[in-house]
Amino acid sequence: MSDQSFDTPLGGASRSPVSTALRRLAGRGLPNSSSAWCAAVLATGLLVYCYQYEGQPANALFAAGVTFALVAASTFVTRRLAFSLAVVGAIVAIVVWAATVKRHTMNMVVHAYDLFFYLSSWSTFSYLWNEQRHLVLGLLGACAVSGAIGWFAWRTDTTRIARRWSVAAFAIATLFAVAGAATKGERRHMQFNFEALYVSSFYASWGETIETLWRGSMLEAARRGPDPEPKFAALSRCATVEKPPHIIMIHQESLVPPGQFAGLTYDHDVDPLFRSQDGRTHKLRVETYGGASWLTEFSILTGVSTQAFGGMRQFVQTFLVNRLTDTLPQNLAACGYRNVVYYPLLKNFVSNDKFYNSIGLKEIFDAKDQKAKTANERDRFYFDNALAGVESHLAKSKDPLFTYILTMSAHWPYDVAFEPGETVPGGGPGTPPEMHEYLRRLSLAKRDYDSFVANIKQRFPDERFLIVHYGDHQPTATRTLLGFKDETEAEDATMASDAPGYLTYFAVDGINYTVPPLPVQDVVDVPYLGMLILQSAGLPLSDANKERQRLLELCNGRNYGCVKHGAIMAFHRRLIDSGLVVAR
Repeated sequence: MSDQSFDTPLGGASRSPVSTALRRLAGRGLPNSSSAWCAAVLATGLLVYCYQYEGQPANALFAAGVTFALVAASTFVTRRLAFSLAVVGAIVAIVVWAATVKRHTMNMVVHAYDLFFYLSSWSTFSYLWNEQRHLVLGLLGACAVSGAIGWFAWRTDTTRIARRWSVAAFAIATLFAVAGAATKGERRHMQFNFEALYVSSFYASWGETIETLWRGSMLEAARRGPDPEPKFAALSRCATVEKPPHIIMIHQESLVPPGQFAGLTYDHDVDPLFRSQDGRTHKLRVETYGGASWLTEFSILTGVSTQAFGGMRQFVQTFLVNRLTDTLPQNLAACGYRNVVYYPLLKNFVSNDKFYNSIGLKEIFDAKDQKAKTANERDRFYFDNALAGVESHLAKSKDPLFTYILTMSAHWPYDVAFEPGETVPGGGPGTPPEMHEYLRRLSLAKRDYDSFVANIKQRFPDERFLIVHYGDHQPTATRTLLGFKDETEAEDATMASDAPGYLTYFAVDGINYTVPPLPVQDVVDVPYLGMLILQSAGLPLSDANKERQRLLELCNGRNYGCVKHGAIMAFHRRLIDSGLVVAR
């Protein structure tokens, strides 16, 4: 009965030649006319979607190849082509819907690990149910509709495809997927924020998801031994002899000391910007080039290298919301600090608002709150807003203040003049145009920072301040100085973790405050900077930060790339076992 064709007349009447031919084809494992038309419509719809919304041809080929490989695999099991197309098509539709909703809500599309992250614990699911109930109900409704479509297709798809055809189709689709993956190369570091590529991004994320599930943790760590190390205790109480200094931490977008590049001619008046109170320029090794600033933010605020998350490193802020303790802001809050962020974009960018709130940064003034007119205001715009915030705080409270300011003026693109009405030095004769424009912006950044410091001294003469600023990554304008071609994109500038392209700087200065001695190491890896800020402010260190202090010396400034890599992995194991990092 299950093999009966729609063309079979009731009562067993004689069949037409067309009907007979179709039945012969069905007998050979090919679909009859009804299911063939249904399959053709569904397949065409999937192809049209992949072509229109999955970017370049290689990306579309990858998405289509994986999709039809899934169809072929389902057809191999069920022998029903129309059913398989309907079910896979419904799944693709759900992924597209979920990715659209997630991007609208969190500015990031669906990742395969979402399936495990949001269902990994009752608390996570409860959050979804309480905060986004309409989305949960919408997803359940979409699944119910997909189930109904699958049931209907199962009941009406009367032909059976021979499994040899499914195997052949699976092999061909897999070849297309592999060819597309090889041609498109590595995904862009911003791909999960794009308005399209929803299906290919979801497919591509399965590799790192499976790796993470196999490892049992997002964070790479040593195996738990028979005699585990003592657990770290989070800092619950902070006792200081005197009121600690206010702390201002400035995320200097794309800043790097130009003196790092031999042969580059520039105005050396910018050099003091990069020097600390001890007169030295301290090198900072970051973990990204030309973009993905949130990786640097994460490592500073949490004290953990993003490299230890492998392929999941781009999503640490999304998947570690409410799963981190003993962070820099949390330690400052334990010491009585009020934590404030001046953020240059909308606060939901890469889920920053949720991440910030979960680690102790509760007050976020984003672009809308600051009434920014552009996405990259001049640095003094953010500095002036922060000064007003400091003044307001001191008028109401005697508590120390932690102010985190993120700037944007040195951000690419460098093929347009920033503040064209300002006359400032750029590069010397023969400097490439993009580097010349970058050096102009560097001069503007120096001018605005000097004005900021002068205003603090003038407006708050009786207050003590610790100012820490750092370069989050190098600008793309340095790519030719690093040996890459002028047209090389930031994502394509692949380098070893100890390459010069990952070196920026950090500077520590004091106003009415003497900064304790800074590290003697020539280069310090970015995960140590949060601990150094606490140390420079004269604040007590938690158990984990004391261990970071030891590892800084043991590894000569290196973190994930430490020669004694086992020490770093053992540290991560203690973080997990202590509950300071929940990385499942």
